[in-house]
Amino acid sequence: MSKKTVKELTPGGMIVEPGSAMKFETGDWRSFRPILEREKCIDCLTCWIFCPDDSILTKDGKMEGFRYTHCKGCGICSRVCPKDAIRMEPEGA
Repeated sequence: MSKKTVKELTPGGMIVEPGSAMKFETGDWRSFRPILEREKCIDCLTCWIFCPDDSILTKDGKMEGFRYTHCKGCGICSRVCPKDAIRMEPEGA
């Protein structure tokens, strides 16, 4: 992406229409990534409820993993998990 002056930027960066945020991958901001320990997970989906970026993947009412292309590594999912089934690891570890 080339550098632009302030006058050339659109308000909000690249998101200019409602509902278009899913088109932009923002996961590269992350310095920590969540890792699911499947054997501990009870599929309560508390992580899904609290995730601010819609990065928790579910299928048939079960936790399937993470959408890393949008996950910012905030760790909220790990903190709210009642079974400590999500741990945070440094990115690239």
